[in-house]
Amino acid sequence: MLKAFKKHIDTTLEFLLKKRLIIAISGGLDSVVLAHLCKSLSLNFALAHCNFNLRAEESNTDEDFVLELADQLEVEVFIQNFDTQAYADQNKRSIQMAARELRYDWFNELATQLQFDYILTAHHADDNLETFLINFTRGTGLNGLTGIPVVNDNIVRPMLPFSRETIEAYARAHAINWREDSSNSSRKYLRNKLRHEVVPILKEINPQLLDSLQNTLENLNDTADIVEESLDAVLKRAITNIDENGITFKISDFSKLNNPKAYLFEMFKTYGFTQWNDIVNLLDAQSGKQVLSNSHRLIKHREHLILTEIKEGIQDAITLSDVEVQSGAKDTDLGEFSFEDVILIDSGSKNKIYIDKNKLTFPLELRLWKEGDYFHPIGMKGKKKISKYLKDEKLSLIEKEKTWLLISNDKVVWVVGKRADNRFRVTETTKSILKIELN
Repeated sequence: MLKAFKKHIDTTLEFLLKKRLIIAISGGLDSVVLAHLCKSLSLNFALAHCNFNLRAEESNTDEDFVLELADQLEVEVFIQNFDTQAYADQNKRSIQMAARELRYDWFNELATQLQFDYILTAHHADDNLETFLINFTRGTGLNGLTGIPVVNDNIVRPMLPFSRETIEAYARAHAINWREDSSNSSRKYLRNKLRHEVVPILKEINPQLLDSLQNTLENLNDTADIVEESLDAVLKRAITNIDENGITFKISDFSKLNNPKAYLFEMFKTYGFTQWNDIVNLLDAQSGKQVLSNSHRLIKHREHLILTEIKEGIQDAITLSDVEVQSGAKDTDLGEFSFEDVILIDSGSKNKIYIDKNKLTFPLELRLWKEGDYFHPIGMKGKKKISKYLKDEKLSLIEKEKTWLLISNDKVVWVVGKRADNRFRVTETTKSILKIELN
């Protein structure tokens, strides 16, 4: 196996040879053999072990074993203890998901702080098979059936070409000791159930199952490349704008596809959406309709779909005292508002207004608009509801939601960045002019 492992590194993962590496080590067969193989190739690595404190004394014994292994291999070792159960309860995660998040967050923190280039994990061919079966039984798209990637950002899995049987044979031939995790024998986890009950039957049916799987994965990955090229071509045509409001897509480029649902799934699955029929229905829905995920919104606006992130903790009201206005500037979530007493008025812009300062009543208020708000648009006679003004301006739902008002004594001074109110305009009798600008 060492010869095959060296060839795999030299031909496929040559970039590892001169890099600083972290090996994620549990003390189990796979990671221990990976450490020994890397030592035999004189790679520059350290060990990193997570004690999840889930198996009482057994967890501590695993930690002791890893410390002894580090001494034996003469490499540096890092140990981190976690209260995994508390993290799972607090973040509403399964134990397995909690352990995964804690593990990889810590590995990446180590890599960043201590300038390691890559994190090596000991996933092997049998893990690939189990992952394929898990995704298949739960239901997935093409990407869920393409297997575990050998390289994923700074995570590298150099053992993927090798079976568990090959790894164990190497360990026994070289008298390598390892720890057995008692939880691996439990049937309550889907992966273990597949490993102990399903995979043996499949291997009995086809002794070359792992080779067959590898061929299948290669074919599926080739197909995935074709799909990716097609998606990129559609995206290139469909995306019309990317700005602070999100990504805007032209609906007509989806509607004319033979299978728009498939394209929408591939394009938006990474944003947490699950209601795919609802998303397809957006193509023909009324303007303003939207579909939500936990992190994003997909909104129909006239002939477009707008993808935007759901943000929390944004200010919805800001008070401006006369002292703050006199100081000349105020930082907000919208940007910096500047205030300046001037004598002359130059050409205006949407982000700048000139008003009669003596008509203001302090404190001023900056807030999001709400139903019932109205103003007197400068250059027009009479009043107009803000909602009607925004509709006439053909703003999207996102743009409407982000519309702020500058208020004085319950009167709108400025629909910020859009239009000033006629009641505060500068006239021939104005004695003090205030310039307000949003930068």
